Amino acid sequence: MTPTKKALVIGASGQDGSLLCLSLLKKNYSVVGTSRNSCISPKHHSTLGLEKDLILKTCNITDVLNLRKLISEEYPDEIYNLAAQSSVGKSFTNPSETIESIVNGTLNLLETCKELKYRGNIFFAGSSEIFGTTEVPATVNHSQNPSNPYAVAKQASFNLVKIYRQIHGLKCKTGILFNHESPFRGNQFVTQKIISSAINCLKDKNKKLELGNLGISRDWGWAEEYVEAIQIINNSNSSKDHVICTGKLTKLIDFVSITFEKLNLNYNEHLIINKNYIRQTDIVKSFGNPKPLFDELKWKAELNIDEIIEKLIEFKISH
Repeated sequence: MTPTKKALVIGASGQDGSLLCLSLLKKNYSVVGTSRNSCISPKHHSTLGLEKDLILKTCNITDVLNLRKLISEEYPDEIYNLAAQSSVGKSFTNPSETIESIVNGTLNLLETCKELKYRGNIFFAGSSEIFGTTEVPATVNHSQNPSNPYAVAKQASFNLVKIYRQIHGLKCKTGILFNHESPFRGNQFVTQKIISSAINCLKDKNKKLELGNLGISRDWGWAEEYVEAIQIINNSNSSKDHVICTGKLTKLIDFVSITFEKLNLNYNEHLIINKNYIRQTDIVKSFGNPKPLFDELKWKAELNIDEIIEKLIEFKISH
């Protein structure tokens, strides 16, 4: 079957990029994905069955000449920018790489599309980290209070996209993503640590789980659902930014409790509080308002936190 459209997914190696590529391929797109090293195909690409149909190319979004060459040659119908250093913790230890990959990467893509007079849709992955702690569910107009280098970079990216949309007429928009999980989330994220540690505790009762601040709460969604929202936003007729979230808060301690309960374990027998893991700038509460996205584009998250944890455990045990 002849592909209907071509999509360029910048940052196709990570969780969101991989799942987005899979979703687009299922919709009969021709998909070109980029990675900083296309010679090394991530293990989860094989797990997802992407190796056969995904065209993977080397591109570092901080290399503007390489980026311009890629877009000129491929000239896709749609562009999705998911490339960046994505760990808040790592942004403290390596702020330069974080700022460069997000801010310079965004600017490079916007400038390239402006110069090439690109008329397709361009999606940028934003982050709820720009809001800081939210006492009420955040919309795109919520006050911003970034508290780490990653959040500062994402805030700059968000504003650049708005400027290029308003001044240069690019069909670019940002989807501000709240926390979203899948089996392909990096091991540096706390949710993966909890799932892996709980399974280790099941195998060996002497194993422990070390965490820092258990009082934080997050709006956790399912990544496979969120990549559908990303496409809906990118292909909508209105060039508007949107928040992608569930609107439901879960405390970290409850995430731990649910995970251990599903394995018939008592987390109190395995949990150790390590003060070295506590960051002074930790966001206490972060959740969004899903109503505007549903009202305008009819998308809403379906899986609840119980189902998300169950899926994560099932995949980890079976793999």
